[in-house]
Amino acid sequence: MSLLAPLARRLHAPVYRCRQAALTAALAPHLEPTDRLLDLGCGGGALAAALASAVPGLHAEGAETHPRGGEPIPVTPYDGRRLPFAAGAFSVVTVADVLHHDPDPVAVLTECARVASRLVIVKDHHPGGQLPLAHARICLMDWAANTGYGVECLYDYPDAQGWRHRFAAAGLHPAHETTSLQLYPRPYRWLFTPGLQYLAVCGVGCQ
Repeated sequence: MSLLAPLARRLHAPVYRCRQAALTAALAPHLEPTDRLLDLGCGGGALAAALASAVPGLHAEGAETHPRGGEPIPVTPYDGRRLPFAAGAFSVVTVADVLHHDPDPVAVLTECARVASRLVIVKDHHPGGQLPLAHARICLMDWAANTGYGVECLYDYPDAQGWRHRFAAAGLHPAHETTSLQLYPRPYRWLFTPGLQYLAVCGVGCQ
């Protein structure tokens, strides 16, 4: 891991807190108290725990290739390919800023669709339409967020149509999409603008 890792984690801490609060507000309206939620690539489990607090009755757990230990939710290790759960084991699967790190995002989405009975909610990046230097901005944002944790960046960010193609290949049907989310606190937001974010709420199976 880079010698810059501790500094990167410290600088990213306020960004992470703001991101978590904004994502909780964006995702919670799509959840129900009776839902069983799996957060795929849950990291430290903070987002799933925040969603469980925001939606009383919601059961939340995570799956992670490299569990850190001490998470506030149950976390199941998995190999990055096959989720160790039965089909339809969860009503909702969330996958936040994970797919752009995987060389086969369609395979990951297909697994999400297999274990979800109601929704798969995807949060990722978007190249920002006509925003100047959009791809370069996302690359910088991605590197800054992940270098402190030793996570490899592939710098692959499809546009909305590209995401829809991936969803279709995985048997998912986007019912709600947004290409604008304000996730960053000042002063970061002037560079990492809302138009670099993507959120899709996808139905599972035949619609």
